[in-house]
Amino acid sequence: MQILSKTGNELALLALKSDLASKGDYLLIEDEKSKRKMIVQVFDEEYLSSQALLEDIVKDEVVNASSNENLHDPLNIGILSRMIRDARIFKAKIRAAVNQYGKLSSDITWLPSRVDSRVRLLGISELCGFLGRSGVLPIPVGKSASKGSEEDFEIYAEDLDGRLNIITGKKESGKSHLSKMLVKTLIKHGAFVVVFDLNNEYSGLAWNKDGSPSDVQKKIMILEPGKGLRFSLRYCGKAAISDMLKNALDMPAASLREFFRIWDWLENKQSLGIDAIGNAINTWNINELVRDALVSRYHVIQASGLFADNEEACFQFENAINHNNGLAIIINMGRVGPTVRRMIVEIVLSKLVDLLEQGKIHPIFLFAEEAHLYIRDTYWEDIITRMRHFGIYTTFITNQPDAIGDGVYRQVDNIFLFNFTNDSDLDKISRVSLADNDTIRSIVRTLPQRYCLAIGKVVCDLPIVIKVAQSEVLTLGETKKFFKKSA
Repeated sequence: MQILSKTGNELALLALKSDLASKGDYLLIEDEKSKRKMIVQVFDEEYLSSQALLEDIVKDEVVNASSNENLHDPLNIGILSRMIRDARIFKAKIRAAVNQYGKLSSDITWLPSRVDSRVRLLGISELCGFLGRSGVLPIPVGKSASKGSEEDFEIYAEDLDGRLNIITGKKESGKSHLSKMLVKTLIKHGAFVVVFDLNNEYSGLAWNKDGSPSDVQKKIMILEPGKGLRFSLRYCGKAAISDMLKNALDMPAASLREFFRIWDWLENKQSLGIDAIGNAINTWNINELVRDALVSRYHVIQASGLFADNEEACFQFENAINHNNGLAIIINMGRVGPTVRRMIVEIVLSKLVDLLEQGKIHPIFLFAEEAHLYIRDTYWEDIITRMRHFGIYTTFITNQPDAIGDGVYRQVDNIFLFNFTNDSDLDKISRVSLADNDTIRSIVRTLPQRYCLAIGKVVCDLPIVIKVAQSEVLTLGETKKFFKKSA
């Protein structure tokens, strides 16, 4: 490969057919005279094209089509001509430089020599050596997708700790597959994870594909709303119930004030409970419109099955978390409606924040599966803004990146991008992503299934294409089909 030109932070490289490189690959340009090196990433490739070359191709095609004779070519000019026609232009972004001491540098103001520079494929292990990537708690995610060679690739749990992450791509591209891998490895390392599971698929983490228990089965806790997931009003507290009524049930302010007057009255009588609130609403001296608003919300709360008066039968996060060394609390929400789903999210988030602020539980990794179905600015913006202070580290998994507000994207630390072909999705991602527009648009559009572009702290801010490994545990949540392929 040879350097042809430079425009801004983009290089054009001439490559022959024998030069192996693909989108996402890293190249090392070594300037032999200055002893400096430059790291660039291929984001697109195209044919070497000129008017003269196109005319020659047309002429040869016409001659070949109109003549059956074999032309005598003692100087093998035809071979050279074919090599030129197959020549390509690699478009590459300048990512970093390596100084004469072998250290990564942000000084990319210099130009490598066209004559004295050597260009070669840069392996992921060598790239990681330049980056100084290291950690104590590795998470094997698969292999690097380099055309030269596939190398095992891992990220580190430390780079997810205290971070905001987004896993996005179109449906069936492999998002949930990667998130399950992250959840499994985090709890093996002793972390505590809460999963909002919209498709009831994360329970498969407890089982291997052959039906045997997985090595994290004892660290998986599955909660069904109305069964294992039930709370007492006293445990939730006024703050969590208030958030639920405002954000999930859209209760007017006047009705909310009356509700908490009832709450305080019952609490003073030591009789706070679901049935007691229902009885009090029916007998309370209030405006009939306010009563109707309270009654309608009360019936929704009662029908949800999320609350019970028997505190001993109710779930408490601190009891589950503080008695385990690593745990995934999976909240199955596949069988509940949108309103109950929002109620669950509100209560869980509010209670976790309360427990963390009081120091009663360890920091939590929160995985929001299908986040676009229940994310709302009213609570997510607040959690994202203050999450590092009270210890909730969120990972959004969604196939609708435009459902997440720009305020969230501006604070994101890591993005795992699977395939997108829709222009509006690519526009959204490219505007707010940590990588440049050209890289996102060109690489992400052509990613095969279960390949992703990792961007952010996990890869030291250099985008890397990863081939996600096959799952070892039971895969649930796959699309159910009526017509099945015959063997």
